[in-house]
Amino acid sequence: MNAPERIDPAARCANALRFLAADAVEQARSGHPGAPMGMAEMAEVVWRRHLRHNPANPAWPDRDRFVLSNGHASMLLYAVLHLSGYALPVAQLRQFRQLHAMTPGHPEVGVTPGIETTTGPLGQGLANAVGMALAEKLLAATFNRPGHAIVDHHTYVFLGDGCLMEGISHEAGSLAGTLGLGKLICLYDDNGISIDGEVSGWFADDTPRRFAAYGWHVIPDVDGHDAQAIDAAIVQARAQGERPTLICCKTVIGKGAPAKAGGHDVHGAPLGPQEIAAMRAALGWEAEPFAVPPDVAAAWDARAQGAEREAGWNARFACYSAAYPELAAEFLRRVEGRLPTAFEAGLTALLEAPSALHGKIATRKASQLTLEALTAALPELLGGSADLTGSNLTDVKASVWVNHAGQGNYVSYGVREFGMAAAMNGMALHGGLIPYGGTFMTFSDYSRNAIRMAALMRQRVIHVLTHDSIGLGEDGPTHQPVEHAASLRLIPNNQVWRPCDGVETALAWLAAVRRDNGPSCLLLSRQALTPFARDSGQLAGIRRGGYVLQDARTPQAVLIATGSEVEIAMRAAAFLAEEGIGARVVSMPCVELFHAQDAAYREAVLPAGVPRVSVEAGVTWFWRAVVGEGGATIGIDTFGESAPADALYQHFGLTPAHVADAVRALLGKP
Repeated sequence: MNAPERIDPAARCANALRFLAADAVEQARSGHPGAPMGMAEMAEVVWRRHLRHNPANPAWPDRDRFVLSNGHASMLLYAVLHLSGYALPVAQLRQFRQLHAMTPGHPEVGVTPGIETTTGPLGQGLANAVGMALAEKLLAATFNRPGHAIVDHHTYVFLGDGCLMEGISHEAGSLAGTLGLGKLICLYDDNGISIDGEVSGWFADDTPRRFAAYGWHVIPDVDGHDAQAIDAAIVQARAQGERPTLICCKTVIGKGAPAKAGGHDVHGAPLGPQEIAAMRAALGWEAEPFAVPPDVAAAWDARAQGAEREAGWNARFACYSAAYPELAAEFLRRVEGRLPTAFEAGLTALLEAPSALHGKIATRKASQLTLEALTAALPELLGGSADLTGSNLTDVKASVWVNHAGQGNYVSYGVREFGMAAAMNGMALHGGLIPYGGTFMTFSDYSRNAIRMAALMRQRVIHVLTHDSIGLGEDGPTHQPVEHAASLRLIPNNQVWRPCDGVETALAWLAAVRRDNGPSCLLLSRQALTPFARDSGQLAGIRRGGYVLQDARTPQAVLIATGSEVEIAMRAAAFLAEEGIGARVVSMPCVELFHAQDAAYREAVLPAGVPRVSVEAGVTWFWRAVVGEGGATIGIDTFGESAPADALYQHFGLTPAHVADAVRALLGKP
């Protein structure tokens, strides 16, 4: 038998990725080997020749970001991280897809060192990367000074056919082109295969022309297995900084597998021991499963180079600090996610002094007043709206709309709710910004999966969701949220606030800004709401998610309400008081936060044995667990109607009289 032909060192580095991916999927008997094998050369070129990173410090602020949007190819990224020198030992590769391993089925930020974002729902990684690239551009415009470029990095993305089929790819791609995100470089794994087979039957887009129409710099027809061609394309992409780049790499899925390469069978199933053995023979790979030849391991090791690159940046940052000490301190504060020590002062003054915040106003307007106070103290706040600024009231006097040069603190996202939410996730992951964005609450359906991803990743992202009920009136059921509050509350680690007046709105904002381990959704009214007076204990209760707004000497029933329905509960309690029936009114602006309190506090607010009635202009089933057996729920279990708000509240029985009737029925007092 002839000795195998000598393989180029770069090709051996790519083959190491192929075999680690194939071996891990084989051992797990689960996973997707085809995409990692097909993208091996792409990964070798990006990670060994272009990506600026330091395995010893995955959080280095000026590192390049890498996003694997086609997250099912996770073993490619795990193999790269392991070989590059990240704290991901081979034992973890052997535990691929096993319980509590650092190598879950799809990449998860916070689980594996070096992972920048959690990917899996296709297309969202691309949108996250758009947010990261925008964050880089905005921070560079804020902090860089002549001769001192302390923010100067690229965002690289791998994506596949599935990412481009998802509609979010249009939203994200269009926005990136419009904003001229020139440091965003995407490599498209054009292998023509998805789970169902060859994509030509359901995906015949002219992708290069599509992205060119967005204003992207497009490099078509690159051989995805020719390392020199890939390298030349990336060099070309980096040379221009005015437009994002799409490099279209034609690849063979499962490249290297003698019998299965190029077919859909290799997409989402192990190759099998016979095919892996045949691949080892065909590629001249003599190493045992999970083993890497010493020369290949040495070629991949990026620790020395990474330390040198970070040291160079540290030296430049030291010079920057000497020249601009205040800017340097502010930069570090922001990238570390630390809030200014006195940022609450303006908001405290707003709460304590007589102001419009204490009047009868819509909570969306109270939100804007709160933002006026917060924005002055929190320069990292980055606002925006999905083409509803005048309705969401998400802008303030200091808002400057982001332009092509990367200047500004407010993004007009256009009608792109999903893209906005996913891009905000990318901004939060990048660091240095606290993003908030607005749309109508009913359109949270469009962005819900990105909200879920923010909760999963524990990112500080704030969603301003206005027009929160049938109270918006004549627009009708298409715009009137009914199930949305309950749906958003179902997302683990998501905090949903539905304030009843200006004070609750301001404190909801404060909680959302302070929260650094998950997203917050602020559900705000279009209609003006009646304000309520509170003592210090009640103000503290707002911060705990639920509290007694008004009590009776001997409560015979507890009325639990949120948002615009708190006033209805208060008026019902007044009716009942005239009849000698004592009703406690509990405002519960954040159900999740209330239930996170200790049992003693919950019992003090909702005493056992006292009948409960919930009042909210939404589906009632959510509240059944709160009111318990023997309680009553008042809400809306159908879709809305088109009519003035007052007529709708009468039509759906959201009235003080109806609430009072429910209490009488519970107490057996018709």
